[in-house]
Formats: sequence, C-alpha cells, structure tokens
Amino acid sequence: MDLEFLSAPITQVFLYALLTAVTTGLGAVPFFFIKDVSPSLLGKSNAAASGLMLAASFSLIREGYNASEWMTIGGMLAGVVLVVLSHKWMESRGEVDVKDLIGGKRKQMLMFLGIMTVHSFAEGVSVGVSFASTMEFGVFIAIAIAIHNIPEGLAISLVMVPQGTSPIKAVWWSIFSSLPQPLMAIPAFLFVEVFKEYLPFGLGLAAGAMIWMVFADLVPEALEKSEAKTVGLWVTIAVLAMSAFQVLLSH
Repeated sequence: MDLEFLSAPITQVFLYALLTAVTTGLGAVPFFFIKDVSPSLLGKSNAAASGLMLAASFSLIREGYNASEWMTIGGMLAGVVLVVLSHKWMESRGEVDVKDLIGGKRKQMLMFLGIMTVHSFAEGVSVGVSFASTMEFGVFIAIAIAIHNIPEGLAISLVMVPQGTSPIKAVWWSIFSSLPQPLMAIPAFLFVEVFKEYLPFGLGLAAGAMIWMVFADLVPEALEKSEAKTVGLWVTIAVLAMSAFQVLLSH
C-alpha cells in the first residue's frame, strides 16, 4: 500500500515540488562560514541580491510572454500596485518590530520575503503543469527549478543575514518562501487547463514586484554602504552570473 502511494503520480508531483522548495535553503549555506558582515559587505550583498532578482524577473517576464504578453504585463502592473500599497501600509503602521519573527532588524525584509513567496506560487504552478504534460518533462522542470532556487535562496540570505538574521533562520525562511511550490503543484496538476491560462499573470506579478523592490529599496541601501561604481559592478556581475546559469540550465 505504501509503495502504491509513493508511486502514485500525485504523490510524485508533491515530492518533486517539495524538493524544489528544500533546495532554496542551500543558498544560505555560505553564511555559515561568513562571520564578519562589514558595511561594505552589506552594500555588496544588496547589490548582488539586486542583480540576482533582476535577472530572475526578466526570466519570468520572458516565460510569461511565451504564453500571453498582455496578461504578463497586466500581472506586472498588479505586482507593482500590490507592493507599493503593501509598503505604504507597513509605513502607516509605524516601526514594525520583526526581530522576533525573522531574527532581523528591518521590516523591508518581511516584504522581500513576501515577494519571493509570491514568486514561488508561479513556480509551483509551472511544476504542476509540466507534470500534467508527461512525467519525464515534469521531473526535468522540477530539477531545473530546484537548481534555479539555490541562487534565489542566496538572494534572500544576502538581504537577511547582513541585517541580523542567523544563517539557520535564513535557511528555514528561504525554504518557507518556496513552500507554495508543492502546495500549488498539486492543484495545477489536477486542473492544468485552468492554472495554465492564468500562469502568465502570476509570473508578471512576481516580476513587477521584484523589480520595484530592487530599485526602491535594495539599490538605494547598497548605495548608502558602497560607491556607485562598486554597486554597479556587483549588480552587473550578479546579472551575468544568473543569466549564464540560466543558459547552462536550459542546455
């Protein structure tokens, strides 16, 4: 009975999607060996996270365009509106103490974590839709997303750890941000046509929110800690690295 349960297609979809979430935590591993976070490193970390997020955002936009250009653009607009309203709401609440929640000092980390979680909904749908095509194709996409999630976990950790979050908490929060993947993979697998239709909107929403976050928060903070040339260099290096990684992954 147990073997039958494990071999059932819906169980395999869930397990592979869960794997994609767990691998996100690997991005925090380098911070177990980095003990001293200087202001200069904080600036470079924010710059690198910005580059990783920008590359990921345009990858989402490109994927969304392949299905529906206008729905992707609509999702981007919705993402920007959503994150701006969320930011204003958090500011109206005054200084929100998130230290007990995520072990850090800035409420922006909570918003950043939320944006990455929204991004994961779209990736979860992608996994489920892929498995609905064929099992082999689903496994390929799940493994690709799992590898892709490692630098996403790194981006999350680059924002959280320098602000006071412990590496072990960064691991768990990175995994938490990707938990929508196994949760969304199952309904997307069962109701593939419905979820496939609205996938471009979800991809655009996550991309729009991330792009706003980069230029409204991460880059300005990086410029407070490092020179503009240094920030530009690290953003560019991160974009190039993430782009090369995606090209290698596609082959």
